[in-house]
Amino acid sequence: MTALSSEQQLKQDLVQLARSFYERGYSVGGAGNISVRLSGNRFLVTPTGSSLGRLRAEDLSVLDSDGNLLEGKKPSKESVFHLAMYQRNPKCNAIVHLHSTYLTALSCLDGLDTDNAIKAFTPYYVMRVGKLAVIPYYRPGSPDIARELSARALDGKAFLLANHGVVVCGEDLFDAVDNTEELEETAKLLFLLKGQNIRYLTDDEVNDLKNRGK
Repeated sequence: MTALSSEQQLKQDLVQLARSFYERGYSVGGAGNISVRLSGNRFLVTPTGSSLGRLRAEDLSVLDSDGNLLEGKKPSKESVFHLAMYQRNPKCNAIVHLHSTYLTALSCLDGLDTDNAIKAFTPYYVMRVGKLAVIPYYRPGSPDIARELSARALDGKAFLLANHGVVVCGEDLFDAVDNTEELEETAKLLFLLKGQNIRYLTDDEVNDLKNRGK
């Protein structure tokens, strides 16, 4: 497969996965954005105001590392924090940002542990994500979000934006999507278990899972 055909396939994959998010209610309206690191220090990003359920491969934005548009439509205003994270963390090759129901509900709660908003109670959360740091509230599109995420980009794979939504990294596009889905399911379970006596994983159990990987 040539580099060009591989890149075209990646665009098609992004469109398909984004539509799947939309069809399952992970995203509504024009909310949410997805990006992928390309070769040549370029980045694929969903366009501004676009619905994840109605993307077209030819409309996807391609940016250079400075955020200049190389092809496609104008990128999401939140592409700034995507680029900041890529520049800070070379192991991050794809990013999903959603306003999914349960994670956004969690982001609106007061008194969350800012180092980890979800204490581990399933092995899948540990193996896929590990922990969920909380970023203070800033208006959508604020450069402060990029600053905060850049500063913490090496601290984990997932970040909860207070009163906003979630940002999740992956080794590639499919990994980022899988991580996001597992995290949303974990948040759903947390709300379902509210008021119940949850058995949290012990430190030894968490460390054993981390040592084994996904």
